Amino acid sequence: MKKFLEKLIDVIKKSKNNVIYFFKNNVLFSVFIITSLINSSLIRFFTVKNYTAISPILADLAFILFVGAFAYAFKPKNRFKYFLTWSVILTMVCLINSIYYTNYVSFTSFSLLATSLQLGGVTGALKTIMELKDFCYIWAPLTLIFVHRKLLKQGYYSKIKIKNKLKVSVLKVLVAATIVTGFFVSTLTGTDISRLYKQWNREYVVMKFGIYVYQGNDLIASLKPQISPLFGYDQAAKEFRDYYKENPNKDETNEYTDIFKGKNVIAIHAESIQNYLLNTKINGKDITPNLKKLAEEGMYFSNFYSQESVGTSSDTEFTYSTSLLPASSGTVFVSYWDRQYPSIQKFLKEEDYYVFSMHANKGNMWNREVMHKQLGYDRFYYYDKDYKLDENIGLGLSDKSFFKQSVQKIKKIKEKHDKYYGLLIMLTNHTPFEGLEDKTDLDLTYHYTKTDEITGQKTEVTNDYLTNTTLGKYFTTAHYADEAIGQFVDELDKEGLLEDTVLVIYGDHDAKVKKSEYDYYYNYDPKTDSKKSPSDPEYKEYTKYDYELNRKVPFIIWTKDENLRKKINKKITTITGMYDVLPTLGNMLGIYDEYALGKDIFSSDEHYVVFPNGNWITDKMYYDNQNGQAIVFDEASVISKDYISKYTEKAEKEIAVSNDIIVHDLIKKTKESDEVIKGGQK
Repeated sequence: MKKFLEKLIDVIKKSKNNVIYFFKNNVLFSVFIITSLINSSLIRFFTVKNYTAISPILADLAFILFVGAFAYAFKPKNRFKYFLTWSVILTMVCLINSIYYTNYVSFTSFSLLATSLQLGGVTGALKTIMELKDFCYIWAPLTLIFVHRKLLKQGYYSKIKIKNKLKVSVLKVLVAATIVTGFFVSTLTGTDISRLYKQWNREYVVMKFGIYVYQGNDLIASLKPQISPLFGYDQAAKEFRDYYKENPNKDETNEYTDIFKGKNVIAIHAESIQNYLLNTKINGKDITPNLKKLAEEGMYFSNFYSQESVGTSSDTEFTYSTSLLPASSGTVFVSYWDRQYPSIQKFLKEEDYYVFSMHANKGNMWNREVMHKQLGYDRFYYYDKDYKLDENIGLGLSDKSFFKQSVQKIKKIKEKHDKYYGLLIMLTNHTPFEGLEDKTDLDLTYHYTKTDEITGQKTEVTNDYLTNTTLGKYFTTAHYADEAIGQFVDELDKEGLLEDTVLVIYGDHDAKVKKSEYDYYYNYDPKTDSKKSPSDPEYKEYTKYDYELNRKVPFIIWTKDENLRKKINKKITTITGMYDVLPTLGNMLGIYDEYALGKDIFSSDEHYVVFPNGNWITDKMYYDNQNGQAIVFDEASVISKDYISKYTEKAEKEIAVSNDIIVHDLIKKTKESDEVIKGGQK
């Protein structure tokens, strides 16, 4: 035993000496490893907050070691360039994800690079979404530069060249990386590996695999449009058939069946309009009085959720049109535009409708010029081809001018076609919500009477309150957008275009305003002109779940026909989502889609909404599948584990089957296969 202990102590001493020797002779490598690892821990600290988790540290360390190993393929004097290049790349991964998570509560994707040109007009929004903490990661490459210069002055590289007895090779570092990887893999479960592969639960992947492995895996996932169709088709096709066999869509009838059959439809894609705006006033003035009026007169879905992912507006258009969820990686409009999808536009074309779309932005934005043809539109009108830029606000042509010019185009369409369906996509109420500071009558200041405690004298005080906040700017542009919608309805009426016509209005997604802005809004103290302290008895915490639930958007169906309006005038409080539009509105128009993932809410007894990140909501609770936490709406309700498992399984199946449909073009191929089988049977 004594000899064993002596040998063990000797091994430890030698290992210690080797480590010290390694650091002395591989300073840049050591700095690169340490700074990159600290940055990966910082990004988790500021986002998912799993501070003590070992798995992501091991995963990130393994990734960094693998990357760092290949520096030894270069001469000592050239290794700095290699380390600096990778340090900048990994720093940008952390910085970009920090910005993205702060504003979208998710992590960014390489697939967004494919659409970065789409965001050219949105770059002005960066100044409103970046925070000081987003720049804390820059220290890593700066530290590397500082150490490199110091080593140069000391003649370090010439000494290394002559005296480096260790001669660390690529192989030796790769062995170390492999050992770390082995320890990391031993911490994984089947669920972990499955979620890494599927990639839709981004928060979970970062919490378990770290930011670098997540981003590397995402790079592979972003190539799916090119490589996925080559693999896994048979399994995907089987799961697809099994899903619809177990969950068949029945062409059922209800009190609203065919109520709008043969009617013209004008749909308004209301940019960034959230539901709470309809019931919000600033200084006694409604922010959206016109939408509020239309909601009160028509059919109003007050618990309606958009289901967009990284494709934001384009994802909403896709889900609205097809009743499928957005792609798990990339955006359908850019990455999967060449597939065939059943859509509300195609179904109406089969009913002899002329189908068109209009937008006050460029035709290549989100690849709409191409994708709208795939969805079935006969014509896409867009501003750089069909509109005059006579009033520029925010990102381009103002909504009021867009609607005014569109009315004349719709008038000509009506003259040529008996029935038509049109989608009008708004623009002015788009981040960064600028350009309307002096063009609306919405007063964002706070007025109150201040009483002197000693003299009792009263003084009228006016505070800026929301004037210089992003939320205040959002209220301003939303108010303008609402005015534009009101004027549009009036213009349609004046031109006789509301006769025999149904208006459909939906918010495409939330405004992406930070949670901290709402915290300030709901906890404003006029006496101090600042947010109340959490220790204040009147302080009301604006929680993560308050923020998530507040992201719902309005969905309104309205018609001028008073007889029809009486039949549909109803407030629907049932939980509904964007993928419920096609089956619900479709039933009213007399069309049916056997592959819809959503449900006609008037024929279904089960109501829930699945989000692309795996979260879900029912009338009883909202479940965060990222971290296994939930909020129950009725505290008296008893929610069983089976209930949570049931809807979690539903969510994961819907996400999987929808993604398989998109990636493998399953609906088209299944129909072709069925036709071949039928032909053979004949």
